[in-house]
Amino acid sequence: MSRLAYTVSHGAVAPLSKLLWRPTVTGKENVPPTGGVLFASNHLSFIDSFAIPIVAPRTVVFLAKSDYFTGTGIGGRIRRGFFEGIGAVPVDRHSSRAAQESLDAALGVLQEGRGFGIYPEGTRSRDGRLYKGRTGVAWLALTAGVPVVPVGLVGTDDVMPIGSSFPRVAKVRVAFGRPISPAPYAAMPAGRARRLLTDEVMDAIAALSGQERADTYNELPPESTGAAVGI
Repeated sequence: MSRLAYTVSHGAVAPLSKLLWRPTVTGKENVPPTGGVLFASNHLSFIDSFAIPIVAPRTVVFLAKSDYFTGTGIGGRIRRGFFEGIGAVPVDRHSSRAAQESLDAALGVLQEGRGFGIYPEGTRSRDGRLYKGRTGVAWLALTAGVPVVPVGLVGTDDVMPIGSSFPRVAKVRVAFGRPISPAPYAAMPAGRARRLLTDEVMDAIAALSGQERADTYNELPPESTGAAVGI
């Protein structure tokens, strides 16, 4: 994905999206202006991966199913161009190595000094509750040595509820929290460090989104192998 393609797509999509969704954005000052950074968000709707990049003060890369990049015909070309334009990184979620390939792709983005978006819940919440975070977010933060900016989304499920085919007009709120450094966890045993850091991130997301907590992992769709690490 070229920077020109991202700039052109973002310049065309962002104004229209902001007009339709009327987002209220807080905490932009919490986003580090340079260097690798993880944006860890709750996940309510298909449009979450668009809502965050259009309001973030810097580029945010998300993973997308490789199927979105291989379609044929006019529709396939439009979809491929859109996902390439927003900077999405393709990943084959049907692969037996999907989870590791997802982490490797995310790590590459962070090591290039860019922003990467991740959903620690692993998949969208169908009941509106915030589920227990999977530790891929902490593994990435600790391995890349980058901060985690918690993100709280409100209203994206009103724009495009699960099962709907077209977005609706609704208000959206996006809140960026203070960055969380992985440094205090670096000297701990790896498993404990990942769990505690992930829990701190989820606590911050809950404070921003105001969601009820669920003390279990969210159920993953059978085809979403890569989601098991929270990508």
